[in-house]
Amino acid sequence: MTPTLFSRLIDGSLAAIASLRSLEPAVARASRLMADALAAGGKILACGNGGSAAESGHLTTELLCRLVKDRRSLPAVNLSGDSGFLTATANDYSFNEVFARQVTGLGQPGDVLVAFTTSGNSPNVLRALEAAREKGLFSIALLGRDGGKAAALADLALTVPAAETMHIQEGHQVLLHILCAQVEDILFPGLGLG
Repeated sequence: MTPTLFSRLIDGSLAAIASLRSLEPAVARASRLMADALAAGGKILACGNGGSAAESGHLTTELLCRLVKDRRSLPAVNLSGDSGFLTATANDYSFNEVFARQVTGLGQPGDVLVAFTTSGNSPNVLRALEAAREKGLFSIALLGRDGGKAAALADLALTVPAAETMHIQEGHQVLLHILCAQVEDILFPGLGLG
């Protein structure tokens, strides 16, 4: 009997999530770098396109509001969220510059850029990673497939080795929750659950 679409999609989701176990040391490092930046007065910038833009917003919301612990707000900016800025920059310069210009204008040395791209090859995300390097930000990229060009540009790449975009995004969703939970645990070890 041929598996149903439902079963195939569930199997793909489970495989993508199971593959994340190999990333545990890199995720711990990413969480520590984010927490250290925040503890030193820095901020987290995040960007992505489409579904990855939604994940960028989700990450920054969990940091600004909370994921698990009832704690103070942490400084985080979703570079994918300002439609006025995005359309002005796309119109006046290029869509490839919409994140890089914000990294240049808002980023400070010691801040962290978290970039989401399922292909690893989105030109505007690649430019953001380049701008982060030029400005002295540490960069973490959540990627898919083989990591694409972004794997070499990011200081730390977290790659979900799935083939389907939806399963890569599901992996990114789990990773962003783990990153935020670990940041909270590092910065607020004595706080209980909210």
